Amino acid sequence: MKESGKGPALLRLNNEKRVLTALRQQRISTRQDIAGWLALSKNTVSLIIDELIARQWVQELGPLPGSKAGRPKIGIALRGQMLKAAGIMVERQRIHLMVTDYLSEVLEESNWQTNTADPVSVLTELKTLCQQLHQRHPELLGIGLGFPGIVDPAAGFLHVSSHLRWRDVDLQSAFLNQTAVPVHIMNYVKATALLAQTPQSVAEGASCFYLRIGEGIGGALLLGNDIYTGSSWTAGEVGHLSVAEGPTCSCGKQGCLEALLSVPAIQQQLNAVHPGLTWETRHQSPESFDRIMAQAGHYLGKALSQIMLLLNPAALAIDSPWNDNEAFRSAVT
Repeated sequence: MKESGKGPALLRLNNEKRVLTALRQQRISTRQDIAGWLALSKNTVSLIIDELIARQWVQELGPLPGSKAGRPKIGIALRGQMLKAAGIMVERQRIHLMVTDYLSEVLEESNWQTNTADPVSVLTELKTLCQQLHQRHPELLGIGLGFPGIVDPAAGFLHVSSHLRWRDVDLQSAFLNQTAVPVHIMNYVKATALLAQTPQSVAEGASCFYLRIGEGIGGALLLGNDIYTGSSWTAGEVGHLSVAEGPTCSCGKQGCLEALLSVPAIQQQLNAVHPGLTWETRHQSPESFDRIMAQAGHYLGKALSQIMLLLNPAALAIDSPWNDNEAFRSAVT
């Protein structure tokens, strides 16, 4: 039987989230403008804003200049420092941390090396870190944890991670009743992909395919503000698309995008033509560097053409260390 009041409570919570999102995007607005933008009644928006002011999450700024005759519009804005979020990304032998306010201003950022061979010790370190973060930032709304590999975000369960060499790890249980704020667990590429959507594309429910080049190659399909994970949480994993004859990949196949285009793969190619050549030292051998960048862009372009044919997203977002290189960009297109 449906619980009495559950439906209206969920509706109010959803509307509250929409109002907060609108304020985050517009920075300064009014009750009337938010009501019109979200297609909500003015009374509904006013009740939500009054509650947010009582929580000290929102502040009134007084009458806005240029208001038309009649009752002036009262400006309102988020108090971003009262709403914080933390993101923690685990990579092989390294942890990255960032804390931001609700307006995406970075409040704390660091990264450090750690031994990721044993999942138990890593999860213990992360649990302690989450507890310390809440002590330093009591305004935290939640903490996001990103891991490489196949992750079921609903269960907080990591099935396999070739980068960490973990298999069948119950991540969520390490944090149950151990932290004062919610902890959300995702594949780290899919978590990062949420930043690729613009407010307009989210509002329109537009699709976007996000591809990230790093230690490996990962991707995610966004539908509005939601990540499509597929039936076994592998949707978007494009690293093992075959694009050319090439070195043997860790999966055993040849020609995988990851074996040709990941940061370690590119570094290996650079060392082969000019020992010690890196992104930072590219000026030492610019022709060799650009030749490898052009080849990398060509491989990426081949993969993107397959993605466009299969998924036909409204937009593509490429997160790559080499986006500023002209040879790379030109070869992609």
